Amino acid sequence: MILRLCFFLFVALAVCSCENLDKQKKKKKAPRPTIEDASNDVNFQAFLGRLRKAVAAHDVQMLASMMTPDFGYRLEPPGEGEGVFQYWDEKGIWKELELVLNDRFVPSENYMVAPPQFAMQGTDYHGYRAGIAMVNGSWKFAYFVTD
Repeated sequence: MILRLCFFLFVALAVCSCENLDKQKKKKKAPRPTIEDASNDVNFQAFLGRLRKAVAAHDVQMLASMMTPDFGYRLEPPGEGEGVFQYWDEKGIWKELELVLNDRFVPSENYMVAPPQFAMQGTDYHGYRAGIAMVNGSWKFAYFVTD
């Protein structure tokens, strides 16, 4: 009888601790970086400088060469790939893009992101954000979106 009681207490304790682990995983605030901080890397800074100049000049050919093929420019409904420049023109987003790209970039998951608040706040962040990723040994502009 005592053995059964101990067994049931052990099972109850195990089930309760599993629920707590799930709750702790859900409380995760910001994504952890899986790439190293490249903000001081010469190649990253050179890429960012060229990207900033291309955006300031609205040089769509240069920008297109610096973007990933599946560049994300809209969350809802999802917008990827072609159509980004037309979307930016229609929505008047070029100035916002310039402002975000002039902010400091920090690591977040597989990207260097700006503004840094996005990396700190994660899913609680509302506003424009940009992501740059390392693709086959080269930096590429991966996304510029807002909620």
